[in-house]
Amino acid sequence: MALIKIQSFCLFFTILILFSLFPSLSSSLSHHHSRRHSQSSQLLPTIFRPSFFTSTESGGEWVTLQESIGVSAMHMQLLYNNKVVIFDRTDFGPSNLSLPDGKCRYNDEALDVDCTAHSLLYDVSSNTFRPLMVQTDVWCSSGAVNSDGTLIQTGGYHAGDHKIRLFSPCDDVDHCDWTELPQNLTVQRWYASDHILPDGRVIIVGGRRAFSYEFFPKNVNDSVFYLKFLKETTDHKEENNLYPFLYILPDGNLYIFANQKSVVLDYVNNKIVKEFPMIPGEKRSYPATGSSVMLPLRLTTGDSAQNPVVEMMICGGASGGAYIKAQKGVFMRASSTCGRMRLTDPDPKWVMEAMPMGRVMPDMLLLPTGDVIILNGASKGTAGWENAFDPVLNPVLYSPNEPDPSKRFSVLNPSTIPRMYHSSATLLPDGRILVGGSNPHVRYNFTGVRYPTELSLEAFSPPYLAPQNSYLRPSILAVEGQISGFLSYGQQFSITFTLGFYQPEEELMVSMIAPSFTTHSFGMNQRLLVLDILEIEQLSMFAYKVTVVAPPSRNIAPPGYYMIFVVHQNVPGQCVWVRIQ
Repeated sequence: MALIKIQSFCLFFTILILFSLFPSLSSSLSHHHSRRHSQSSQLLPTIFRPSFFTSTESGGEWVTLQESIGVSAMHMQLLYNNKVVIFDRTDFGPSNLSLPDGKCRYNDEALDVDCTAHSLLYDVSSNTFRPLMVQTDVWCSSGAVNSDGTLIQTGGYHAGDHKIRLFSPCDDVDHCDWTELPQNLTVQRWYASDHILPDGRVIIVGGRRAFSYEFFPKNVNDSVFYLKFLKETTDHKEENNLYPFLYILPDGNLYIFANQKSVVLDYVNNKIVKEFPMIPGEKRSYPATGSSVMLPLRLTTGDSAQNPVVEMMICGGASGGAYIKAQKGVFMRASSTCGRMRLTDPDPKWVMEAMPMGRVMPDMLLLPTGDVIILNGASKGTAGWENAFDPVLNPVLYSPNEPDPSKRFSVLNPSTIPRMYHSSATLLPDGRILVGGSNPHVRYNFTGVRYPTELSLEAFSPPYLAPQNSYLRPSILAVEGQISGFLSYGQQFSITFTLGFYQPEEELMVSMIAPSFTTHSFGMNQRLLVLDILEIEQLSMFAYKVTVVAPPSRNIAPPGYYMIFVVHQNVPGQCVWVRIQ
């Protein structure tokens, strides 16, 4: 990464004044990186079990945004206009949010006439929401945002299991709503996963008793393609391979993980081109639900530009048999391990680490800093109705680039709200995490149960948003180099930003993040690219310009909208949206 030396005497003098007037700045910075030991354990032969750190002051902050949005947030998708589409399912009866203007749905599976909303649009900037209308059941469905920013939403249950739906951001925000297409999926897709492809299409993989994949939109000769891998990873009576984890690789092929196994699929020629070792320990896919991320791709220029290091990380899950036992009221301990595997190594192998606590149904999200946050879920049981016990309220921060494994995990401040089965989370443009949902019941149930249906929305501010870091936070003024509103692959472009305080010995980072479609502990299409910095120029005492290189290809960054964050001394500012094609 490029660094810049501050040559202005005035700026240097300002720094000296700041430290003389506020000596606590220096101590707060060092305190931010030092945390108390809260637990220690032994080093085992195959799993590193480090000491864990907990901090209250720098452990983040929870804020309740809405006591009730009327709908339990089973699915979430952030759009480029800073709105979040949220939806649940339609077959449980009425929600707590009415449809406007006398709108109703008829002949639903649960009600003859349903005049309540099962979807809504949340406005991040104003903290307001309005109801949306879905036509068919979207229970346990999947989605991806295409290259023009439209949410392609697929499958569901009952009358919705073959459906394809669109939600397009529009200027007339009071009238944007769901559109259901007349064309259908080839087979039912319930608990499937989606991913946008380098050519702009969406691939839909798997689902219950759907051992295949298909595309939207379809090419002329496309139909449905059998995938034996999905059949082979299905456990008797439990499945443990639903919502498979999908990631497009820099060579254009698709990485697929299900249960404990993973492969690379050449979807163009319908063949498996690589198989990887099984991840040790527990099962990792629904209903033994873990979570996953592809760790940040660090881009460079030159000969290696098209071949960044690719590393997967999978955390949490449950033991085989845990689902059957949970249905009988016996809740087994969740997995407390994470596995990392570099796919680009000559001989890829899983390297295991221990989390501070066991967790099933976690959500793993990539932060603008390149760190990973793990939140939501339970410490016992599995996914499913009434199948989990003992919520895990503390998020965990994981720093993948920390060389000392004993310092990679940090336990953050807890929420007061259990987020169990059917909860979700997504990264917001200002670096907060939006958290909602939790309904482990067949219907909405608010009384007489251990974990009531949850209709609230919370925001979690990670430690980098603490007030003591505000003087380090970049503020983006402009993005230069876009042509007709687009970035091109491999082009140079510049970001102008301001800083209240700049330290020349620290590094600057520019990250580019694709927003995820989040449901059932999987952030579909989630992707973070660390852009190569060519130059940092000081424009004035507090203004700077950083010149970076856009991703080199569609395989590394499928076309569409991305959030650009400038990160200074591990503190990100508000993002700006860019579109690459």
